[in-house]
Amino acid sequence: MPVIVIANPKGGVGKSTFATNLAGYYAAQGKNVMLGDIDVQQSSRAWLGLRPANLAPIGAWELKDGHVVKPPKGTTHIVLDTPAGLDGKRLTAVLKIADKVIVPLQPSMFDILATQHFLQLLAKRKGKFEVGVLGMRVNARSHSAEQLAAYVGHLDLPVIGMLRDTQNYVQLAAHGATLWDLQPARVSKDLAQWREVLAWINK
Repeated sequence: MPVIVIANPKGGVGKSTFATNLAGYYAAQGKNVMLGDIDVQQSSRAWLGLRPANLAPIGAWELKDGHVVKPPKGTTHIVLDTPAGLDGKRLTAVLKIADKVIVPLQPSMFDILATQHFLQLLAKRKGKFEVGVLGMRVNARSHSAEQLAAYVGHLDLPVIGMLRDTQNYVQLAAHGATLWDLQPARVSKDLAQWREVLAWINK
């Protein structure tokens, strides 16, 4: 049962956006996916509350007293959304169960500097799980994307893809939906960007 952890100690980088859409992908594949949320804001859980019953189901991972516990039987995939400022015992507990850790990161120098220590920590522990950096709200052909790839490469971590800045994610989130709940032709540019990301996740 793969456990995909979406983490970055900096807020506002797109963790919940990516986590909900990744869970939506698994749901569309017919998987019994659980979307866990250990953020005190419970953004992903609130999003699940908006999700229409006619869409592919995504389960909520109940947490006990704010701690990570085992998911219900029958779960095939877990996507775990994490809060800004994740560190200490909570970070250790999350990494202990992770198969892959994805770090959404915007290509600004401020975001990179704010995430630098976290990426260095993950790079040291990556033998226990796989680590990938995901460029968020970025044009893959821009100078910023090149800078991000160069920085992450210096840490010997892969950039697993780049997702563009689009209102599609914002509008879908408002209705508890994901890219995978629409006709592919309506979000073809976004689905094309996800192919590289999913290839890394599913390998």
